[in-house]
Amino acid sequence: MNGPRTPTETAAAGWRGEILREFTSGAARLTVVDDPDGLLAEAGIVEGLRARGFDVVSLDDRIAFRFFYESRYRSRRDRGDIGDVVAVCTTGEAQEHAVPYDVWLAGRKLSFSLSGLFPKLSLPVVSALDRSDLDALYTAQTQEPPARSLGESRTRRFVLRHVFGITPETIGQASDLLRILLRLHYRRLRLPGHLENYLVGTLRRKPVFRMWPLAQIVPDRDAFFAFLQERWPIFLDRLTAGTGAVRETRPGYALAFSGPAELPFDHPDVRVYVDNLFLEGALRPAPHPRGREVAESWAQAGVVIDPRADRRRRLDGLLKSIEASLPGDGARHHEWLAFAPRWAQVNALVFDPEAAGADEDARARYERIRDIIDERFTAWAQQRFEALHNLPPSTPVMIHHVPRSLARCVHESGDRKVALVVMDGLALDQWVAVRAVLAEQRPGLRFREDSLFAWIPTLTTVSRQACFAGRLPRYFPASIDSTGREPVAWKRFWGDEGLDAVRVVYAKNLRESSDLETVIKLVSGPRVRVAGLVVDAVDRIMHGMELGSAGMHNQVRQWTRGGMLVSLLDTLFDRGFEVFLTSDHGNVETTGCGAPQEGSVADLPGRRVRVFSDPGLRARVAKRFPGALEWPASGLPEDYLALLAPARRSFVRESERPVAHGGVTLEEVVVPFVAIGQK
Repeated sequence: MNGPRTPTETAAAGWRGEILREFTSGAARLTVVDDPDGLLAEAGIVEGLRARGFDVVSLDDRIAFRFFYESRYRSRRDRGDIGDVVAVCTTGEAQEHAVPYDVWLAGRKLSFSLSGLFPKLSLPVVSALDRSDLDALYTAQTQEPPARSLGESRTRRFVLRHVFGITPETIGQASDLLRILLRLHYRRLRLPGHLENYLVGTLRRKPVFRMWPLAQIVPDRDAFFAFLQERWPIFLDRLTAGTGAVRETRPGYALAFSGPAELPFDHPDVRVYVDNLFLEGALRPAPHPRGREVAESWAQAGVVIDPRADRRRRLDGLLKSIEASLPGDGARHHEWLAFAPRWAQVNALVFDPEAAGADEDARARYERIRDIIDERFTAWAQQRFEALHNLPPSTPVMIHHVPRSLARCVHESGDRKVALVVMDGLALDQWVAVRAVLAEQRPGLRFREDSLFAWIPTLTTVSRQACFAGRLPRYFPASIDSTGREPVAWKRFWGDEGLDAVRVVYAKNLRESSDLETVIKLVSGPRVRVAGLVVDAVDRIMHGMELGSAGMHNQVRQWTRGGMLVSLLDTLFDRGFEVFLTSDHGNVETTGCGAPQEGSVADLPGRRVRVFSDPGLRARVAKRFPGALEWPASGLPEDYLALLAPARRSFVRESERPVAHGGVTLEEVVVPFVAIGQK
């Protein structure tokens, strides 16, 4: 007989264990779950349910649910060849009027909530946390349970301390604050708004921080690094002048942020981050007339001395950092999303036509690390990718979450306008190049950068269409071979959000400056509030590219310097739009492995994938291509059976080396999602 679990055992089982123990395969074919806090959408829960033989489907979209229920569940259930299904309702009212009546009658009923998991903590504080933060919170309340229920203020302190490692009362000097902010922003951790406000308010009451721009640098990663960037030359002056230097701030520094001119970059708690900040592009090395004096010191990464040697040194440092931080087998999705921009910096250096490039040893090392990344990411995607589309869109994780994120922006204000610019085919490393050129053309631009997962197979007709529809590809089977229905899907999404058609515009095939006239006419209407714009210049470059990834980088830079993109941004800013930029998929340099005659894909230039409707035919073709991957149809139409080419190969003649897309490499799957604004 099992006794009660100890606190250690309870913490080890975690909050997921409390939920998953309610699910035993065969107990009920259909389970209806009242899940107002979206707990069952968390990746670990979805994986646990799938491991137990359960399919998970949302009830919130009645039409989408009915499509699934009738096409996948009811008919297969009647044949006796379907497992258990969990139907999740997040309205907070899993009752007859919120759930289809036949489903309500047929299903077992369960309910889970944050208030049930964390009964002594303030619900508004806990509910604002990312679900990945609940592990640390659950462990803390198990091992240090509050003696009584905590109000909002005490819950904030509890969460800051146990989840984020921040105790505001102990932050007493500049190095303390910088250490906290460096840890948060370097790891791309985000405090919920109420915790940011609490932290800022607490720090402002301390005289030492009264003049700091806390409201900017605490919540905004890019503002924090800009704050550091403009103070780095001041630090170099002090470093090269010696301890006896006159400590004055020259007017030429032109600081845009308030606060102290000098920061303790050389404090051990701060200095430990400095190398990586410069290596990974968060900070930019600065020229300095006495820079060679620090060439052999810890500060050399932040000084421009010999650009070619600096690039080689930076590549070497990045490769060391990448090797030491590769996501492991049990990595969560946010670890790959955080890792991908760092790998993009490596690729941008290796393929930069204006750089010295990698020497033979560095190139061999790069390719060895790249192969390890390919192997790990492919294995991870096979195991965990299908759980991603069930994640809530509150913080976008996949490309089809983007419209939901924009809708929140639009609904926050009656006159707010947003534009989504989809750069068809832009890889994350090519975004690094594009951003550098844009920053030269408009130094006042600000970039708030995130990353997203594209759909697999990484085809325009699948991933870009999902972006504009705001839905899984499973729900547009009739148009999955074409992008012709994108304008209709875009307007339908916004119609469901309460915007009539005259307020929503869409345009594609934008690539030249002459195409801006079309955009100007579309976005200048007084009632327009939402614009969806497809810039396909990068995709066009890719499909004609014969010089590999280095050629791609060169052509993408040249196209960006041509001015079309920056003029497009100017056009949108001038008309009051907030601009968000993303991509539907990336691209990789490949070699041919032969072309199967069976199967076809509508996006013919996407030579990394073949699509079949017959699983037997796909299996026979796969046998002829060792390493080809039969991709599961989760989230896709049931008869959309993709065969992905082997690692960095394409289904073309063996003599060909196309830059292509459609597969499952990190460069194809993780794409930029950037809010672009003006200072």
